Amino acid sequence: CPLFNLSAQRPDSLSLAVAKPDLWTSSGDGEVRLRMGESGFASEPPLTVDQMFKTAVERFGSYTALGWKEGEQTKTINYQEYYQACRTAAKSFLKLGLERYHGVGILGFNSAEWFISDIAAILAGGFAVGIYTTNSPDACQYVAENCKANIIVVENHKQLQKILQVNKLPHLKAIIQYKDALKEKRPNLYTWTEFMELGRDEPDTKLDDIITLQKPNQCCTLIYTSGTTGQPKGVMLSHDNLTWTAFAVGRYVRLAEATKSQEIVVSYLPLSHIAAQMVDIWVTMKVGGATYFAQPDALKGSLVNTMREVRPTAFMGVPRVWEKMQEKMKSVGAKSSTVRRKVAVWAKGVGLQTNLTMARMPMNYRLAKKLVFKKVRKALGLDRCTKCYTGAAPITKDTLEFFLSLDIPVYELYGMSESTGPHTISLPDAFRLTSVGKLIPGCETKINNPDEEGNGEICFWGRHVFMGYLNQADKTEDALDTEGWLHSGDLGKQDDNGFLFITGRIKELIITAGGENIPPVPIEDAVKEAVPLVSNAMLIGDKRKFLAMLLTIKCQVNGDTGAPEDELMPEAVELCRKLGSNAMRVSEIAGGRDPVIHAAIQEGINRVNEKATSNAQRIQKWTILNQDFSIPGGELGPTMKLKRPVVMKMYKEQVENFYKEVVTPSTPDNSMPPK
Repeated sequence: CPLFNLSAQRPDSLSLAVAKPDLWTSSGDGEVRLRMGESGFASEPPLTVDQMFKTAVERFGSYTALGWKEGEQTKTINYQEYYQACRTAAKSFLKLGLERYHGVGILGFNSAEWFISDIAAILAGGFAVGIYTTNSPDACQYVAENCKANIIVVENHKQLQKILQVNKLPHLKAIIQYKDALKEKRPNLYTWTEFMELGRDEPDTKLDDIITLQKPNQCCTLIYTSGTTGQPKGVMLSHDNLTWTAFAVGRYVRLAEATKSQEIVVSYLPLSHIAAQMVDIWVTMKVGGATYFAQPDALKGSLVNTMREVRPTAFMGVPRVWEKMQEKMKSVGAKSSTVRRKVAVWAKGVGLQTNLTMARMPMNYRLAKKLVFKKVRKALGLDRCTKCYTGAAPITKDTLEFFLSLDIPVYELYGMSESTGPHTISLPDAFRLTSVGKLIPGCETKINNPDEEGNGEICFWGRHVFMGYLNQADKTEDALDTEGWLHSGDLGKQDDNGFLFITGRIKELIITAGGENIPPVPIEDAVKEAVPLVSNAMLIGDKRKFLAMLLTIKCQVNGDTGAPEDELMPEAVELCRKLGSNAMRVSEIAGGRDPVIHAAIQEGINRVNEKATSNAQRIQKWTILNQDFSIPGGELGPTMKLKRPVVMKMYKEQVENFYKEVVTPSTPDNSMPPK
């Protein structure tokens, strides 16, 4: 392969001479030097997307590749048909005028058409560009303009309107709508069927010539980081980023190849995010797995139905998905009979003990498995699932222990868009509660400027490290140092066994007026654990004299909009009754309106404060907000990650109220009463 002489060896220390700048580029048509290794995973020959797909077709041609529901019927296509559909769509894109290194924007919920558009854009020499379905018209315009999109593929009329509202898209040549009938005819607007017909009879030569010229070290996909501040950046991923990471992940987590036993996944997380793309499209393709599409209202409640039907063998959930399952199971548990509850409590104790000690399967564990665990797995659609993962945001120890007690270990993985998804992954035989696991072979970690406890910035090296940010050389140089190490912005440490622990984000670190550095997540998690009524907690205190906290209460969510409602969740109602409160709504509790609940929350916060490592880490004031955080509300990003700067702006008044009358504690241990 001609790329072998374009390989880069990892520098041994951060103080070596400056590496050549060709490890990165910010130019869409640029090429980079691949971070090849001499042996092991890192020495795997580089492949283009087309080469990897062709190999999958040769090996798994007749196996199911994609499945979806049409009404009550399940439709499927195999690998041979999948590849042909991608080639046809690629020829259609070329006929519509897709130019080399120009974007194909895809705006819609996960579907076969989404995958086919993505891969076809790559085969035709363009960039596959996912656009978040929650984006405003302005945000869609920014991405489309930034990637010079020639074509935009939309799901339905609602998403189409966002593009039609935008005036300034000079590169746009056509729009394709893949679901529902068109409500209006317009020039250069096509249904999916019309679009596929355009390329069906086109000769293959033009497409084949373009594919032949593609190299593994060229860009093929753009992932737009949902920046909490400023405009999103276009993360350029090369063919090798995608194909090598898919190879390394599949091999490391020991996924079965279809010829032995086919892996099955459910696609429901936003495909504009790298985690969903890597799992649903690329890793699955590498091993010949089958991807089944959930319904668009998956995260509003229908996901569990798809799970029960499909029964996946591997499942990736962001923390909020696991938390929602936990809340649902708790509210169902609250309604079951005393005997069943007692059996469940006993079984969970056995499950947690067995899983934490990795003990040999004792008799009581086998009994618990028969009575409880099997039924729970079946109800969740996880009865065939041996690999449950969580990533994209921090998950609480409480949620991990809850599932572990039900004999469902949830394995944490960690990475970022700029590392093509995962960097570390937990495995059944490499699992530590609260650790994000161990390095994928062929990748390296460096802890930069560690403190006395070994905490420092986590830096990555490997073939999964991105090419650069499109047209943003300055931002690329901020992320990649002169030797090509990717600086994550996360703080963490590694233990002697190679387990990585994330302790916080540098940007999120609260630096109090007294100069103390406080990572907020551990304190927020401790409050959520101490006060089960709490849904979200956000710690405040940057450049302030003391810490304060914004809290939200667990409430019902509108099934159509995903917006939080005023009614409490059944589990929350039950907790209120136990405490002696008759509250049924958030509005009856917020702002200290329910003295019983107020006292209970203060008690929970006191327990958290007792464990604080210093007085500066104590929560001195708190308030309950009128509604929970949500994606439509703007407080949470597409993967349910807390957007701290947005929350600070939205609740500025409440935050300022905390610090209006500052009483300096007279003794170091005198924590200030809540106002």
